[in-house]
Amino acid sequence: MVENKSARQGLSNNRKITDRKKRPFEKLFYFIIYLLSACVLALVVYFILVILKKGLPAVTWSFMSTAPNPIKQTIGIFPSIINTLYIILFALIICVPIGVGGAIYLNEYAKSKRFVRIIEFATETLSGIPSILYGVFGYVVFCVLWGLKVSLIAGILTLTIMVLPIMIRTTQEALKAVPNSYREGALGMGSTKWYLVRTILLPSSLKGILTGIILSIGRMVSESAALLLVAGGLSQNMPRGNVLEQLSGSGSSLSVALYTYAYSRGDNETAFGIAAVLIIIVILLNLLTRFIAGRLNEK
Repeated sequence: MVENKSARQGLSNNRKITDRKKRPFEKLFYFIIYLLSACVLALVVYFILVILKKGLPAVTWSFMSTAPNPIKQTIGIFPSIINTLYIILFALIICVPIGVGGAIYLNEYAKSKRFVRIIEFATETLSGIPSILYGVFGYVVFCVLWGLKVSLIAGILTLTIMVLPIMIRTTQEALKAVPNSYREGALGMGSTKWYLVRTILLPSSLKGILTGIILSIGRMVSESAALLLVAGGLSQNMPRGNVLEQLSGSGSSLSVALYTYAYSRGDNETAFGIAAVLIIIVILLNLLTRFIAGRLNEK
């Protein structure tokens, strides 16, 4: 009886703590947070609506399915769309295994804390380097020293180096968020380290890995300065059937084409059309990534 009475008193005290009225300062603080969040959301929605309103009238079937032709004076962005998808796909194929694997090693296997701190400092530093420096590095190393010339392959390798710190840091933080009780329970039952990582840590940190992939896609899609140096300018040829042949040649992404039309040619109508296509592609890729992650969670 005494224990039940003390337990009821403890529950009533907890309710009093959680159900207490918020102070005026706390109400003001929450109001400011909600107001700023609403402002950010409104700016994002306004930004997207303005681009879609000005860009969608320029988006036609011929605009998206043909290549630009200076002789006929026609405009098309199909080669740039294919180049953008190639860059995103192959950069993720290289970046995701290396980034996730590196984060797993740093968080679960590395024994030297000093080594881990050095790598973390290096990745944070690389994340803040301007993209044009990555472009210069990619041009000197991949285009000149490796003999890849100005090509999509050089652009893919450059963007892989650029987004690799994002993948490592986001995956590492996601792994750190997994409770240690999961690790202790699995190891206490006799499971191996790899089995723990494969069946418990990776599924539990899948949302963090998904966040890193989405951020990486956004960085790659929006990049123009580095790709302008290592991948080339405006694409005027339709994609070839051989993927390797296509990757070994130069070509622009949608962001580079947007820069070319807006800045070099002053064609704002076409630039807004490319921007609208970019937004649609980013939204579709994010939805596809979330769908794949949801199916993996179900399994």
